[in-house]
Amino acid sequence: MEEAAKICGLVNPEAMERLADDLLALRERGGRLFVLGVGGSAANCSHAVNDFRKLCGIETYAPTDNVSELTARTNDEGWETVFSAWMEISKANEKDAVLVFSVGGGNAERQVSMNIVKGLQWAKEHGLKIFGIVSRDGGYTAEVGDNVIVVPVVHPDRVTPHAEAFQAVIWHGMVSHPKLQIKATKW
Repeated sequence: MEEAAKICGLVNPEAMERLADDLLALRERGGRLFVLGVGGSAANCSHAVNDFRKLCGIETYAPTDNVSELTARTNDEGWETVFSAWMEISKANEKDAVLVFSVGGGNAERQVSMNIVKGLQWAKEHGLKIFGIVSRDGGYTAEVGDNVIVVPVVHPDRVTPHAEAFQAVIWHGMVSHPKLQIKATKW
């Protein structure tokens, strides 16, 4: 709990405010939000899709929610292109944005989370805005992103649980932000 409290004090509030502004602009231009993540972050993507759609009125999708397409693409085309191919068939364009949930943000040099790296390369080539909630040094997401919030590392043995927990804290902050929330929660 002490580590979580420390992270709360270190997360950049100006970056969070900018993300709220960016998401508001996305909604106002009629853009869609594509949320990308793997592992525990993919589970967070699924939950965030619900919240952005239901509470904020932002058309939002996570490619990992369609397990049939995800596994067919993995089997037939390879894991590295599952996100880029999904956005391509969705006709993602300059009105849209990508939101990455990742512990490390992807790293081409080390060949880590290459599906995120390739997805972001595709997004850049097609004019999408790139947002992220990542940790460590932010990886490729922080390198190419327009607005990336980096969850500070306060203990090297707990980077993953802190990163994934604070993805939820930050996205819930976004969907509860007065600029974005258009529908109240039940409780």
